[in-house]
Amino acid sequence: MGLPAGKLPYEELVKLVISGFVCHDPDVIVGPGIGQDAALIRIGRKVIAMHTDPVTGSVQDIGWVAVNVAANDISSRGVEPRWISVVVLLPEGVNKKMLKSIMRQVKHASEEIGACVVGGHTEVTVGIKRPILVVTAVGESIPSKFVTTSGANPGDVLILTKGVAIEGTAILAAEIPDTLIKLGISRRVIARAREFRRMLSIVKDARTAMRCGGVTAMHDVTEGGVAAAMQELAVASHLGLEAYESEMNIFPETARICSSLKADPLKMIGSGALLIAANKSASQRIVKALAREGICASQVGELTSREGFLRLYRSGGKVEDLSRPVHEELWRILRRKLL
Repeated sequence: MGLPAGKLPYEELVKLVISGFVCHDPDVIVGPGIGQDAALIRIGRKVIAMHTDPVTGSVQDIGWVAVNVAANDISSRGVEPRWISVVVLLPEGVNKKMLKSIMRQVKHASEEIGACVVGGHTEVTVGIKRPILVVTAVGESIPSKFVTTSGANPGDVLILTKGVAIEGTAILAAEIPDTLIKLGISRRVIARAREFRRMLSIVKDARTAMRCGGVTAMHDVTEGGVAAAMQELAVASHLGLEAYESEMNIFPETARICSSLKADPLKMIGSGALLIAANKSASQRIVKALAREGICASQVGELTSREGFLRLYRSGGKVEDLSRPVHEELWRILRRKLL
């Protein structure tokens, strides 16, 4: 049986990938692991955060998306992204206009988050049908100023910034607008949804939360949406969780588009949202600080000592077991619409 599209289920990731790598370098603070957004490496008196991410589901905004999603993994460590390297793989027959557009997006996205493009690779690749970008982001910190995905404690509160399915909403609006119009979504809603790409960065979210103190772990919301992000943070921290859909912000545009496509927004790629685990005493302070910065946030759940007991209470009364694999909704939709 073949593997499903999207990120590997975490059991398969451990079995087929992570278990094959054992790093004995004493300067590696955090290496490969479930939910670990970026490696942390000690270099002298500094700590380097490093992460690589591909973008395969977007075409129209691929440069903008690729830089932001890679930089987000550095920010989720509480570290400012500083350097960017970009690999651009283009399908045969691509025109120069597309390449110029991609590189303009890379430039603007990097400048907006204060990072510098320091290298990469560009080629036309046999066998692919859509452009693929692979971005490595690097940041620098000091040993006492970072967090990991695995640092949460029982009783910590889960805070979600902005909302669910932000990136997925933007991608669908950009990639299949004609399909959405046929399903009854207005051009005005589609235009607003496409602008969700402006919300993809979590640099400000992470910076604000870290300034407040009390943060024990952070994880950016990518493939599999907020459901997978909560699962991965709990698994990495060897904890259980109880979370509530009713407390999560679902933008009207996201709700309309996902409803029309019969997609679950909580399981759709959600770059732009940051999942924060924080001490109970600090949680309200963090939410209020984010609000002052113009970033909506809400307390969506709590971590428990019952390792492996992962429960998502849906708005309709259903209780979902998040110990099971979470499959990305975007790939299911795009596969159906693009093949």
